[in-house]
Amino acid sequence: MIKQFRSLNPINILLLIGIALLLRAGVLLQLPEKLNFDFIEPFARFLIAIPLETAFTPYANILIGLAITLLQAFIFNKIVNGYNLLGKPTFLPALLFVTASSLFTPFILLSPTLICNFILLWMIEKFLSIYRRDDARAVMFDLGMMVALGTLIYFPFIAMMPLLWISLLIFRPFYWREWLAGIIGFITVFFFLAVYYYWHNSLGLFYKIWLPLAAPFPVNFRINWYDYLVLIPVVMILALGIFQLRSNFFRSFVQTRKSYQLLFFMLVLGLISFYLKSDFRLYHFLLCAPPAAVMMAYYFVQAGKKRWVYECLYLLLLFTIIYFQIF
Repeated sequence: MIKQFRSLNPINILLLIGIALLLRAGVLLQLPEKLNFDFIEPFARFLIAIPLETAFTPYANILIGLAITLLQAFIFNKIVNGYNLLGKPTFLPALLFVTASSLFTPFILLSPTLICNFILLWMIEKFLSIYRRDDARAVMFDLGMMVALGTLIYFPFIAMMPLLWISLLIFRPFYWREWLAGIIGFITVFFFLAVYYYWHNSLGLFYKIWLPLAAPFPVNFRINWYDYLVLIPVVMILALGIFQLRSNFFRSFVQTRKSYQLLFFMLVLGLISFYLKSDFRLYHFLLCAPPAAVMMAYYFVQAGKKRWVYECLYLLLLFTIIYFQIF
């Protein structure tokens, strides 16, 4: 399986669709009667009054989520190969993206984070492009607006805002106008949102948008560890990928090294930003799928000649995903 996806063979598109369907087999066999879809944050519904929560049947919900995930996988694969993050063209980023985006049942359903991943992929492409630019002010302004747009859809996406400045620290020498451009882009979107609130005599409610930022970091968690056993093969593959990356780190191109540093911080911010949502949902961690998929793909590209090792690891991951969906 992994060997097949190491090459850019058109047949891999059909295989990827088959694997994506297989990873949803457990849910399709036990389809619930009703699935809700919270497309945007409550404060943004003041702008768009579309009753999407019950607009889709469970079957349509899963199939639309499947189509979105596959489209994102192809976009993601193009970005990774376009910036040569793995050292050679391969279809593994798409495979690992689809796999990482199917780890838990909430991942494969329509959710705001699934929509936000389009923005996140767009941001990744923008981040990787600033290394060779003479002036990054326009890009940083666009990135600030993207974070604001993602925040309207899913508030914890605001945690990606520090990533703008982290990218400047990694890729660029200090230039204060570039640091300011991202803030201006972010404020621009919410300025027009505030104007809209003002027109509707609801400006007093605008401040409530920011209340989650003052929420204390939770210290008590109620976790059913059985539900998270599926992460064991993921952690194993990630650990092997990071070890491989560490071994080859200083032999890689400068831009490649900097790109992986940025993806690492994206993964960290995606993990810790869950506390910004009072009614935390597991689908939040879908934001971690793109950076995690790159690191896992790096291991499978750099894996040695012991094919049975990496093939068995991936098959173990597939088996655990399907098993925990059913049981």
